[in-house]
Amino acid sequence: MEPAEGLGALGFHNDEEIIEVVELGPPGPDDLADEMEDVDFDDDGGDEPDAEAWETEDDEGVEDGMEAQDDSEVTFSLHSASVFCVNIDPKTNMLAVTGGEDDKAFVWRVSDGELSFECSGHKDSVTCASFSYDSVFVATGDMSGLIKVWRVDTKEEVWSFEVGDLEWMEWHPQAHVLLAGTADGNSWMWKIPSGDCKTFQGPACPATCGRILPDGKRAVVGYEDGTMRIWDLKQGTSLHVLKGQDGHKDPLTCVASNQDGSLIMTGSVDCHAKLINSATGKVVCVFKMENMAPKAPAGEGEEAESNSVESLGFCNVMPLAAVGYLDGTLAIYDLSTQSLRHKCQHESGIVQLLWEESSAVVYTCSLDGAVRLWDARSGKMISEYRGHSAEILDFAVNKDASIVVTTSGDHQAKVFCVQRPDR
Repeated sequence: MEPAEGLGALGFHNDEEIIEVVELGPPGPDDLADEMEDVDFDDDGGDEPDAEAWETEDDEGVEDGMEAQDDSEVTFSLHSASVFCVNIDPKTNMLAVTGGEDDKAFVWRVSDGELSFECSGHKDSVTCASFSYDSVFVATGDMSGLIKVWRVDTKEEVWSFEVGDLEWMEWHPQAHVLLAGTADGNSWMWKIPSGDCKTFQGPACPATCGRILPDGKRAVVGYEDGTMRIWDLKQGTSLHVLKGQDGHKDPLTCVASNQDGSLIMTGSVDCHAKLINSATGKVVCVFKMENMAPKAPAGEGEEAESNSVESLGFCNVMPLAAVGYLDGTLAIYDLSTQSLRHKCQHESGIVQLLWEESSAVVYTCSLDGAVRLWDARSGKMISEYRGHSAEILDFAVNKDASIVVTTSGDHQAKVFCVQRPDR
């Protein structure tokens, strides 16, 4: 771990480079929605050609006997191939949307797995699916770049658009605005349902990950060339660019921000996680897993084992951050001392991690088909839930942390009750 030259341990309050404090307290939903109303969109976006055929590795991470135990309450089985993505509606927490390799997306009830409606018309694997902040809309996106938006109450499609090969997609936290990143390096922003459009031109390589910051005015986007940009959504300009020494050596895999958006963390194939001050664009520190055991060299005809940062996130209630690695390591870092606090080992690679909204509990899902809950204060595992017969590819936690919805290579989505009386 290398503290950035000349920077104290997160001493942002004394940072002489901050020359203006804009506002106190987070803006309300109306402020952010009004802010997005002022953004000038053009609607000259054109369609892009179809993506190449989607290929998957057969049964990666599947182990014998994984299907023996099933802790789930509900199983959703309408998909006929791997289920890639899931999101829970934030308003009522009663609906889930899932998308899969079968070119299908479904909205269904988490209480009993009953289908609400199918988001039909996709022509490639649906890799992105999520509800707007108020659960009025649900957006689905496939690999070829076809994005559709549906109104949840009427179950009708209200908008669609085709971009280049889709890498990621996210709703604005307080407005009916959708952001997406594509393989040509561009990020796209649309007002929904009018479809007014704005593009943010990145380097000539895929925009691999992105996140709208909590202020609703900026977005952070990571790219395949190891660079990261912070964009001003209203002006369409790049506020900060991290590249070269400050950027990553390899493609970015994930980005996250803390609750007030003052800190950003980026993860990469280079196994480093970087902590960045979003106001100055400066790297505060770099988290490296120096004490990880080196991978054994590949034998003849074998591929070398690789490692990378797969997922990361900030705790809302303590100055902690979690980083999940492909080799199965969950690292809990203390932000105040910029040091490793706990290392929690999984037998298989971590696919994704999520923090509970109001506690120091972090959830992981992995290639061995299990969901695990960890106490970040002690580094101990709280509980483990199984039920899938293949790797878990995505999961979501509802607001009060009572249920987890998972999707898997076994063609199923499952609902697990994780509420514990002692938490």
